[in-house]
Amino acid sequence: MFIGREKELNALDKLYQSDKFEFAVIYGRRRVGKTSLINYFINDKQSIYFMGVESNAKQNLENFSKSIIEFSSGIQTETSFASFQAALEYVFQLAQKERIILTIDEYPYVARSSKSLASTLQLLIDKYKDTSRLMLILCGSSMSYMEDQVLAYKSPLYGRRTAQMKILPFDFEETCQYFHNASDEDKAILYGVVGGTPQYFLQMDDNLSVEENIKNTYLNPVSFLYEEPLNLLKQEVREPAIYTAIISAIATGHTRMSEISSKVGENTNVCANYIKNLMNLGIVRKETPYREKESKKSIYSIEDNMFCFWYRFVLANNSLIARGAVDMVYKRIEPQLPDYMGKVFEEICKQYLWKLLFSGNAPIEFASLGRWWGNDPIQRSQAEIDIMGEQDSESALFAECKWRNEKVDSDVLEILIRRSKLFRYTKVHYYLFSKSGFSKGCIERAKEMGNVTLVSYADIIKSMKQDSK
Repeated sequence: MFIGREKELNALDKLYQSDKFEFAVIYGRRRVGKTSLINYFINDKQSIYFMGVESNAKQNLENFSKSIIEFSSGIQTETSFASFQAALEYVFQLAQKERIILTIDEYPYVARSSKSLASTLQLLIDKYKDTSRLMLILCGSSMSYMEDQVLAYKSPLYGRRTAQMKILPFDFEETCQYFHNASDEDKAILYGVVGGTPQYFLQMDDNLSVEENIKNTYLNPVSFLYEEPLNLLKQEVREPAIYTAIISAIATGHTRMSEISSKVGENTNVCANYIKNLMNLGIVRKETPYREKESKKSIYSIEDNMFCFWYRFVLANNSLIARGAVDMVYKRIEPQLPDYMGKVFEEICKQYLWKLLFSGNAPIEFASLGRWWGNDPIQRSQAEIDIMGEQDSESALFAECKWRNEKVDSDVLEILIRRSKLFRYTKVHYYLFSKSGFSKGCIERAKEMGNVTLVSYADIIKSMKQDSK
């Protein structure tokens, strides 16, 4: 089942309809759905699709040649072009007569095995771009390679592309299109457990409970997800053991560089290099208090929900899982899920606010959203604000998010108001987000103030359903 990606499909279709030479670069993390997007797009079009393999140049050239010859003649043959240049030039010439799409998927595998491929493409693009109707798509999962060797200024292909797309995991609303049979609460938890990467949430059965899904996947040694983070790291990095130690440290609450370094047993310079790579892979993110650029207060968190869940709950219980103690492990996980869902709910609320902004219904037209933490000199304690967004030096919004079974009372609002006064904004709007709604006192206080919006999780789900109509 193919869902979402309307913007990407529209952009690709616009390139296709131009009927002139186009060169699109598509990249993103493994499992995020790049190949599915391309196959869906080219399904009803004249196209040559070739996926590179992690082999030598001869093997890739043979496979590429088969794809081209089968397209042009309809015959499967062992015949091979003499070189990549000959094969590509043949395609460029074919496309002088008709609109053709050429996709080279997993381009980094091919380019690494044939060092001159980028320069060959540069030569042929410059030669045929004014006469060929070819739509060329280069796709890759190696983020660093695509950014450094295809998109960067030093690349021979720099300046030749006509479009680029970084394919990101789905947001909560898009993911819910797959979980349509699950209860509203289970949709959020499943999103928290696997995130928005298609290959991961497709492992979940929305006709089953959260407990059954976790047991069938993460707690099942033969399932796809049981060792997925380790398998992914082995494909992307040279020393997966150290990366695993760093991710595990962050997932279990060691969020500052000094804490990570101490937990892992490596100096901060070494850890910083590994963390940089994890950030490039979209696994880890660096956070600084909102409005501060570089700060000693910076912390690190796991950006990918699947990695976060696995490193928090699966790795530590690996021995028990291997021995089949599934029920015992789940009993350990279940009481921690509400706390785990706190950060997930914050992200869902951020997505809600962004959607509000884009629809023109935001009382504060913020440019960015983030979390703030720091010292409260009045209370003489550390304080935190879940979400903060600034429009200008005078206007901002402040939000608090509570994923808990009881209704949010007015005390939560009063604390948020007090903390907002640590900043000097003259126009302020407050949001309270709650899984379970709000007390009568909180509702009355919000009405009295006039600049407070109360949003229950049910309201978020309702807005999504209205959008889908």
